[in-house]
Amino acid sequence: MFCYQCQETAQGKGCILKGVCGKTAEVAGLQDLLMYLMKGVSKLTTTLRKQGVESSTANKFIVDGLFMTITNANFDSSRFVSKIKEAYQLRENLLNELHQLGIHPSLTCDCLTWKSDNVEEMELKAKEAGILATENEDIRSLRELLTYGVKGIAAYVEHAYNLGFEDTSLHAFMQDALVATTQSDLTVADLTQWVLTCGEYGVKAMALLDKANTSTYGNPEITKVNIGVGKNPGILISGHDLRDIQDLLEQTEGTGVDVYTHSEMLPAHYYPAFKKYKHFVGNYGSAWWKQTSDFETFNGVVLFTTNCIVPPRSSATYADRVYTTGSTGFEGFPHIADRKPGGSKDFSSLIEHAKKCAPPTEIEHGEIIGGFAHEQVFQLADKVIDAVKSGAIRKFFVMAGCDGKMKSRSYYTEFAEKLPKDTVILTAGCAKYRYNKLPLGEIGGIPRVLDAGQCNDSYSLVMIALKLKEIFGLDDVNELPIAYNIAWYEQKAVIVLLALLYLGVKNIHLGPTLPAFLSPNVAKVLVDNFGIAGIGSVDEDLELFLPVC
Repeated sequence: MFCYQCQETAQGKGCILKGVCGKTAEVAGLQDLLMYLMKGVSKLTTTLRKQGVESSTANKFIVDGLFMTITNANFDSSRFVSKIKEAYQLRENLLNELHQLGIHPSLTCDCLTWKSDNVEEMELKAKEAGILATENEDIRSLRELLTYGVKGIAAYVEHAYNLGFEDTSLHAFMQDALVATTQSDLTVADLTQWVLTCGEYGVKAMALLDKANTSTYGNPEITKVNIGVGKNPGILISGHDLRDIQDLLEQTEGTGVDVYTHSEMLPAHYYPAFKKYKHFVGNYGSAWWKQTSDFETFNGVVLFTTNCIVPPRSSATYADRVYTTGSTGFEGFPHIADRKPGGSKDFSSLIEHAKKCAPPTEIEHGEIIGGFAHEQVFQLADKVIDAVKSGAIRKFFVMAGCDGKMKSRSYYTEFAEKLPKDTVILTAGCAKYRYNKLPLGEIGGIPRVLDAGQCNDSYSLVMIALKLKEIFGLDDVNELPIAYNIAWYEQKAVIVLLALLYLGVKNIHLGPTLPAFLSPNVAKVLVDNFGIAGIGSVDEDLELFLPVC
């Protein structure tokens, strides 16, 4: 295998025996093969689209397939084998549609023709079609950067789709981009432009999801979230999918089972629509990578709705209490089927299981505050502007992104602790767990950590920056008193980065390490044109961000 799509890839170069995330070489190979076949499917859909034909089946298949291959989403080889076989049938159906239109595309690329039901043959084909099949380092780097950006877009598109919101231009771009990664005549300059265009569509995808979430559940509002526990047995829901938590809350009401959020599901508490559920108790635990301890003490049932699974240790006592749904999967974890059109997922098995479990063990108590998405911050605009003009707020620090288990990520806790008391942190994503429980105080009633929500909600931080630019009458967003010190881990963070670059944001610091998939030449392009930089020591970076005049 060879995989370097996440920040924690082995030795900062690439996983070659087993993924640091826990995926096996078999699963890695099946993921590579699925990606290869989806490029073939995309060749056919783009040809159909030129004839005015949109395949909703293919659109959904590609979004699901991309999401399944995101880091820590799915470790179940049988699910990938099924998906690969589905790709074969989909290709055949699309070819038949084209033939009926009198179009007979060239089948010289075997991503359009290769087929085998033998897993060993699938693994062999994956080696031929994997990342290292592209020999030129810079072309490979840009192809993978584009691919990971598209995977990030797919995550946003799937969440919006689950709420009934769709934009076919996003499907068209994702499929065109997958095809672009197969074209041998594209130069470094061509692929660089594709990557920047990916950022543009990343903004569109984030805007679509924001509209879906807020139209369905209301605008997030300032909320204090309980981090203690109740006395009833519980279900702990992790991941990002709000439609899943809606179904779960509706079905657990009146059952005597409480619902808690974990990690990136914390911001569900900020939405007005969910506040009516009295059994929606609070948030349990911390960031995704601490689940091996959080799930032990929770005692109840755990539901994964999206990526962020950590394979349980052999000694884990919670493994028989974990369920998956959507794009997620892990061998041995029961999987909850997708909802039928117009219906809900059936969580009755989880609920019955939870009733037999002990209540959660309390591991902390108190409250944390969040809900500072763009509309809520706009309501505070006058107070924020006055604080900036008076000097009470000297600078904002965007510290959005991902958390992870590397010890070097303690940098972000130390950075937050050492920030002067006249600075404010704008955050979204699980990176906030490095500092959202610290006693950092307020500035004139404004908390010094403003949590906009999930990594999916990074759009709010963009909207806030653009609103401040408008209010202050500035021509360039980079003239704002905002610094960007972002932690990344997986592909949704990649599309957030590309979206910021598309919007013209410069001098972003990215850590704890720069992506392994950036070749030296591609990294130089980002440095020279956008001021991308890594992180140093906390003290050095504070001096850089807040120079003494």
